[in-house]
Amino acid sequence: MLVTGVVEIVLIAGPGIVLLYGGDRLPRRDIHPEFYPDVTRWCLGGLGVMLAILVFYSLQPGEVVDDPSTVLILTGLAGVAGFAAGVHNAHAKTRERELQKTVEQLRASNERLEQFAYAVSHDLQEPLRMVSSYLQLIDRRYADDLDEDGREFIDFAVDGADRMRAMVASLLRYSRITTQGQSLEPTDAQAVLEDVLEDLQLRIEETDATIETDDFPTVTADADQLSQVFQNLISNALKYSGNDPPRVHVDAERTGDAWRFSVRDEGIGIDPEYHDRVFDIFERLQSEEAGGEQGAGGIGLALCERIVERHGGDIWVDSEPGEGATFSFTIPAADRRDS
Repeated sequence: MLVTGVVEIVLIAGPGIVLLYGGDRLPRRDIHPEFYPDVTRWCLGGLGVMLAILVFYSLQPGEVVDDPSTVLILTGLAGVAGFAAGVHNAHAKTRERELQKTVEQLRASNERLEQFAYAVSHDLQEPLRMVSSYLQLIDRRYADDLDEDGREFIDFAVDGADRMRAMVASLLRYSRITTQGQSLEPTDAQAVLEDVLEDLQLRIEETDATIETDDFPTVTADADQLSQVFQNLISNALKYSGNDPPRVHVDAERTGDAWRFSVRDEGIGIDPEYHDRVFDIFERLQSEEAGGEQGAGGIGLALCERIVERHGGDIWVDSEPGEGATFSFTIPAADRRDS
């Protein structure tokens, strides 16, 4: 009897001790104080559920819970269970809150970086234009006074300034993708592609290229930015075709709630080692198969990646050296089923 009494005392007092200790340790846990009331509600909820069960049980014919110690033990254990569930729930909410705060901080940081990139690239254009203009003026005015080396040095300087201006202009376009993009709305991808091919018609004729296309669908997109993606990918396919006339195939395939577009060429290809790097801004790769010709890279593919990400899609490349490249990207379908 003594042992039974001690066990009952422990079972009755144990849950209370656990709750008191847990409540005292709560401020030391990684839980925001805002969620302390949630822990209390879960604890009380556990007690309430157990009491409701006991009452329901007692109402059954021939069933009566008349032992106070049993009631105290069961409700105490229910309170501990509710407390544990409340702590877990509060901890999860705290992590979610911190994650949301981190996301907001990253969003604000990205916005500041975009504004900085825009300001820098915008403000650098005029000084670079002046440098290039004055170098050309020196070349014209003092050409007779310069020897061959002097004229060559000026040509190098003018070329460097022009390339810098082009890079700054590209950086400016890159910074505007999110801040100055148009709204995403149902867009006829077929019409967008036809406009791109019309703009590239001269290059297509000059390179004697063959462009094969499928019928394209309607997607949810910014038409101008979708046009930039097609233009960059097709231009790369024409540029890095090797010694043979370019052969390019552009197709589309439905994949769930999105369309996957692919631009496939039979050009110089890209080593798998560099498949991720080609999308880095201002990254250029050398192709040994093309005699040192620069492969895909620079700002064009970085712009494509940024645009596709803004649309909620992905972009990637499948390629082997000398076997051409296939650039694929996904864009949400206009009739997708939003979850």
